[in-house]
Amino acid sequence: MIHVERVWLAVQPMDMRAGPDTALARVVKDFGAAHPHHAYVFANRRANRLKILVHDGLGVWLAARRLNQGRFVWPRAGKVHVEVTDAQLQALVIGLPWQRIGDGGIIDVI
Repeated sequence: MIHVERVWLAVQPMDMRAGPDTALARVVKDFGAAHPHHAYVFANRRANRLKILVHDGLGVWLAARRLNQGRFVWPRAGKVHVEVTDAQLQALVIGLPWQRIGDGGIIDVI
């Protein structure tokens, strides 16, 4: 239904009261522009809520997710944004350590 080519995490927390216009303004501020078929993921300060803004080429979609227990594994400050794969996004939204999916799970030191 919605085709997403790239997924980006915004490292800095966002107020979860933000609607689509505020989230879109934050995407433009942090990423320079909202590109078609890209998804932008934000978390609140406690990392127990997510908002995902998707630009489908015609308009924007805004989805929200909340964990009743625990928190989402979120990158530490330092970078403004981080690109993740589809598999990493799937792990992230259910609260798993998404950094270990793909190349992050490679063991190269014994």
